[in-house]
Amino acid sequence: MKPNVVSLLPSATEMLYAIGVEPVGVSHECDYPPEARDKPSVTTTRVTGEGTSAEINEKVAEAVEDGGVYGVDVDTLGSLEPDVVVTQGVCDVCAVGDDVVREAVETIDTSPEIVSLHSHTVDGVLDDILTVGDVVGRVEEAREAVENLRGRLESLRERTAALPDERTVVLDWLDPPMVGGHWVPELVEAAGGTYPLASKGDESTPREWDEIVDAAPETLVAAPCGFELGQTVRNFDEIAEREGWRAISAVERGRAYAADGHNYFNRPGPRLVDTAEILACALHPDEFGAPPADAVATPVRVR
Repeated sequence: MKPNVVSLLPSATEMLYAIGVEPVGVSHECDYPPEARDKPSVTTTRVTGEGTSAEINEKVAEAVEDGGVYGVDVDTLGSLEPDVVVTQGVCDVCAVGDDVVREAVETIDTSPEIVSLHSHTVDGVLDDILTVGDVVGRVEEAREAVENLRGRLESLRERTAALPDERTVVLDWLDPPMVGGHWVPELVEAAGGTYPLASKGDESTPREWDEIVDAAPETLVAAPCGFELGQTVRNFDEIAEREGWRAISAVERGRAYAADGHNYFNRPGPRLVDTAEILACALHPDEFGAPPADAVATPVRVR
């Protein structure tokens, strides 16, 4: 008998579909694969993604002080009679946290197993796929999926090994500027770059703008958490109008990119490998071709 699985974060939803499990309920942010959008939503948010990065940042801070950004619809959760609930413990701003989920589960009639994912590295994310596969009875499917993902990463590393290292900065917020951490340094390395402002597994960290300019990135990627490509492009002036922008090597070379942070860079699931491949195109377009247009754009901001 297949378990009823509720996934409360987009990356876990992608993991489940990748191993052949269709969740009975998802979070309000679960949007891939497309059929996930048709599942009952079990979470709510008090913060919309509209506005400038600074405005959104302020709204998030206010929500955190006032009880948290996310909530759980306990009536919907209970009606789904879950056997397993998958949640996360990495960031309470990015998705509903496991403490909120545990409180909600205590109020429903069933007693589901709660699986909390909290990886900060690529290997950790791949291990999470194995963990989820074990819990839902899809061990072999999970192993096969992970083997395929590891193979793609290794193939990418082999292709980039002989290429010149590209000094790279990835921003996962624009105002205040925040340098992407966790798995991002590993993805940049696999794509043939160096990452001067963070190391593998580091938390994403706010930085002074001068630090980013002084890092002299040859490639710069803006991939704000929660922003799809169009929103990143709309908000791009938040960095492009800063002092020193035109002097950054990446800008002079046409290697200052807007990217889809929501679907790729900030979603620790199977598509992290897609992200590494996208980065390879951004860092080494002569070798890999231009980055895919649905994931990366090059806004003209050199004035």
